[in-house]
Amino acid sequence: MKNSYLISTVLTAAIMFSACSKNSSLYPVKPPPPDRKFRFQLYTQQDFSNDNHEIDFSIFIKTANGTIFDSALAPMLIKDIPDVNHKLIIEKTIPSSYTSDLAAGFVYEIQNVGVAGFTDTSRAGNTFKIIDFNFR
Repeated sequence: MKNSYLISTVLTAAIMFSACSKNSSLYPVKPPPPDRKFRFQLYTQQDFSNDNHEIDFSIFIKTANGTIFDSALAPMLIKDIPDVNHKLIIEKTIPSSYTSDLAAGFVYEIQNVGVAGFTDTSRAGNTFKIIDFNFR
């Protein structure tokens, strides 16, 4: 009798424990979204071999609310902008917490000439974006 009482108690406890525990297949854990990678590519297909103007490039990534990344490149002469076979490539990873559309691109300033730029967009959910800038 004592044995059957012990078996009954253990069996009841096991049933209650399994009924109260969460089954992971019923409550799947949603993985976080992947980080977003941007590849900035700078080059030219024109012959600027005689252009000795200094040029300053910077790259940026923005949300609708403001800039989340910007970085200035080393100043160079226009004649030193690489050709298509020697592109300047910079990659930047943005945390997955930025889930909205993003704008990214280049800003450049030619001393004593002016400021201009190139902007492209990366839609929400896009995990890889190439910002390809052929300087002209």
